[in-house]
Amino acid sequence: MKPPPGGLTAYEAAGARYERQPYNRSGRSGLRLPAVSLGLWHNFGDDRPITTSRAILRKAFDLGVTHFDLANNYGVPYGSAEANFGTIFQQDFLKYRDELIVSTKAGYDMWPGPYGEWGSRKYVLASLEQSLKRMRLDYVDIFYSHRPDPDTPLEETMGALDHAVRSGKALYAGVSNYSPEQTAQAARIMRELGTPLLIHQPSYSMVNRHIEGGLLDTLEQEGMGCIVYSPLQQGLLTDRYLKGVPDDSRAATSRFLSEEQVNRELAGGLNKIAEQRGQSLAQMALSWALRDPRVTSVLIGASSTAQLEANVAMVDGPPFTDDELAAIDELTGPASSAGR
Repeated sequence: MKPPPGGLTAYEAAGARYERQPYNRSGRSGLRLPAVSLGLWHNFGDDRPITTSRAILRKAFDLGVTHFDLANNYGVPYGSAEANFGTIFQQDFLKYRDELIVSTKAGYDMWPGPYGEWGSRKYVLASLEQSLKRMRLDYVDIFYSHRPDPDTPLEETMGALDHAVRSGKALYAGVSNYSPEQTAQAARIMRELGTPLLIHQPSYSMVNRHIEGGLLDTLEQEGMGCIVYSPLQQGLLTDRYLKGVPDDSRAATSRFLSEEQVNRELAGGLNKIAEQRGQSLAQMALSWALRDPRVTSVLIGASSTAQLEANVAMVDGPPFTDDELAAIDELTGPASSAGR
């Protein structure tokens, strides 16, 4: 095999990669996921150097992160995160395929026309085929319906997920951004089809606690796991904004976050609790999201190996005391909600 481009040497995974973090069972299934998983929503498209993306993926696996999470429209332009991941996977991770969980999703807009988004069988299965081609994989481990479709019968969307599993192009099926009621209905349909839903992927953080209003209870009842995205609230729960909004920050440059969402007073109060715990604010936020045993894994993004390594170090943090949890609740408000 030729060495990868960009001056990097051929990759050999760290021998101690499974000694760092815990692996939690997803609901009542037999699958265990790392406490910290890597999301490729940002920083893996064509707008970022592939050498940086490669270094982050290598470091993640060396730290025991066995789960890489994607979607069809991740990256700039759409699909580029999957394509770049596929290039890196073929060069670095092919021999580790059976040690990795790779997931992708279909649901948001991906290509023009009436068949390029939502939940029809045509779109969902076409998207999976495209994702497999971009990533140069025979199958993904988890395939999600990325959001519910208000105009397509849930039986049709779930039937497409069932077909994806039965065809061998996905090992497990999941949903993302579904309400508790939609999740329960989807789980019932999939049980009847014989392909139980493995997991739900909602947003969740100290300042976005909507899943405490019923979804976690539903997942427990249905035997599903829960992997949460945006546990750092797009970076708001880090030390990035403690002194203001940097010009190069996501709040200043991204369409997914605005300067109006930055709350320095809240972040400062939470940061004081984190310091008392011997953690960074980001580490505490990740630990907090995992405090509930119904949460299987937290999805983090990373723009550098240093940031990744610092966030994965949250697994070394202490358990929360009742006083610490009460102090966090006082600042954030239990079951409060924020936008996606």
